Formats: sequence, structure tokens, C-alpha cells
Amino acid sequence: MPLVAPVTIHKISDESLTEAPDLLAVEEPLEIRLGFGPVTDRQQRAVAVTMRTPGHDEELAMGFLFSEGIIQQPDEIISCRHCVQDSQKEGNVLRVELHPDVVIDWSRLERNTFASSSCGLCGKTTIDAIMALTSGPLSSNFSVEPAILHALPDRVRQTQRAFAYTGGIHAAALFDADGKLLIVREDIGRHNALDKLIGAAFWQNWLPLSHSGIFLSGRIGVELVQKSWRAGVPMLAAVGAPSSLAVQMAKEARMTVAGFVRDKRFNLYSEPERVVLVMTNRV
Repeated sequence: MPLVAPVTIHKISDESLTEAPDLLAVEEPLEIRLGFGPVTDRQQRAVAVTMRTPGHDEELAMGFLFSEGIIQQPDEIISCRHCVQDSQKEGNVLRVELHPDVVIDWSRLERNTFASSSCGLCGKTTIDAIMALTSGPLSSNFSVEPAILHALPDRVRQTQRAFAYTGGIHAAALFDADGKLLIVREDIGRHNALDKLIGAAFWQNWLPLSHSGIFLSGRIGVELVQKSWRAGVPMLAAVGAPSSLAVQMAKEARMTVAGFVRDKRFNLYSEPERVVLVMTNRV
């Protein structure tokens, strides 16, 4: 399925109207199904439906399942492929077959859904639920100079094919201490872009990502900190602002959060020592 869709638009400039072709980011539902259970009693269950931009669907599913604590290692997956039985949903249903020995804690999915939906749980309860999925606060000697973060917005933008055509799609980029982009994924949803990135790293056995940072093209919500913490990422940077709970969780995780990374400036909200200043004089 394509990343962009052609449309005809009417452009207004001052008092004049012209008709012109344009491109929109494609948005389609993806249903993630699990195949599980012993060989003699295989079962199937739908676990999520997300609105996404088609492409890297397998990585999205693996990143989601890993972030939610359903899978831990790539060898727990037997196969991951689109279902084609239903012509009305062709390309929009993905079935992940798990190894017969994988035991699924279904209540974990329910707990995390509540924790990420802002349904009244306090911040501490949310953080405690996420800490149960991690190995505790992050310990990493990963650090960068400010120039590395300053360069990320333009560097990532140059890789965004779909954004260049539509202006309506998010990116998540994995970078190393020298600012080299290791993985870049795009999606109309911020969470999906990050799930695709984490899924790609998961499949390549790169986790935990203790020697890398992640750059996001939007704001930083608590769910994005949760996913990054689960993947072992010590630094999360973004063009936009973090939320209060995102910063609270980042402090618990000992994760560096940098917001408003644009125009040669940024703000640090937690663990600032991972950004190493060449000049130590402060105003």
C-alpha cells in the first residue's frame, strides 16, 4: 500500500482560486492479531487496532508487542504476516504467530491501556505500572555534544520521504553518539513511528538501546517515554515539548529528555549531564 494518496485541491490566494494536484499521507487501520497456545490447541485473538500509515507493519506490531511486555525476544515469534482471507481488510490485518511456549499475561495489556489513557490514575501509579516492565532506572554512559542535537532536525527531515510530499507525517529516528542516523521510521501516528523503530531494533537484536538516542518530530507524551524506557534508550529528544508526566517518568527512568530541539536551541528536563558542553561558562 502507498504512503501517500493523490487528491485535487482548491488553493485560495488572496481573492483568486486555482485547482491543483496534491498528496496526502495515507491513514489506514491495522488490526494486530496473535496466534498462540500449544501446537495441539492454537488460538487467535485480536489485541489492538491502530490507525497507521502502511509500511513496516511487521515492525510496528513487534514494537507494540515488545513495548507492552507481551514478547521479550525475537525467537518468540514464529511468523509475522498479513492476513489475506478477508478481501475487505486485505493488507490491514497482521497476524503474529508466537512460539507455543510463550505464555501471555493478558491482564498486562489491560493494565497498560488504562495507564496510558489518562483515565484518572495518578502519575505515580502509571510509573509503577511501567517500571514492572523494565529492569529499573537506566544506567548508560551515552552522551552527546549540543551540536549533535542541533543537527538532528534537518538531518532527519532530509530522510523523510513521506513528509516531503505531504507535510503531515511524524518521524522517529535512532541516532548514535556521533549523530549518525541508524534507523528512521515514518507514520501518521507518533506512537506508531516509535513502535516501528523499536520493532526494527528488536528484530535485529539491538535491544537494549543503551548506546543510542531517539529523536522525535513532535511532542513527548508519557507513552513515548514508556516505550523508550522499555527499549533501554537513555536519551529522548524532540522538536516539541514534553508533558509533565513524561518528565516525571523520565526522571524515574534516569532518561535524558530534550525538548524544543530546533533553531540551534533546546531545553533539558532531566539528566542534563548526558549533554556535554564544550564551554562550561553559563549565563
